[in-house]
Amino acid sequence: MIRPARPADRSALTRLQSHLPEPSPGLLDSALDEAALTPATVLVSVDGGENRRRTDEPVGYLLAVPGDGTVYVAELVVTPDHRREGRAKALLAACAEREGPSLTVTVAPDNTAARALYEACGFETVRRLPDFFHDGPAVLYRRD
Repeated sequence: MIRPARPADRSALTRLQSHLPEPSPGLLDSALDEAALTPATVLVSVDGGENRRRTDEPVGYLLAVPGDGTVYVAELVVTPDHRREGRAKALLAACAEREGPSLTVTVAPDNTAARALYEACGFETVRRLPDFFHDGPAVLYRRD
């Protein structure tokens, strides 16, 4: 199940954020702040399934911010125990449904799992961005 994040999700999302190579704690904090000036979207994938006890605990999230004619997916992460369950695809689909179909994202060139995910979801390479990340370049993807 996908739902909007709540301020009460903060500690769970902070734990999830630790799985990202270059997290943006300030951006996540701002997005969860109800009085935030930045119009960000945070969607969560919650635990549960046919053979699991249902909980409302986030096991993945997507953080997106509006950009120049597109919505930029700034962070997307799913806990390792829940990967390969379609959660990242579901979060991307929910974001596109809520915010519009035009999404962009940057990915490290050597992050083959993330690149495969975005390509499977219809994203296309726009260009390579040298020195985008602290430790090197990124590939900019876009889906319209």
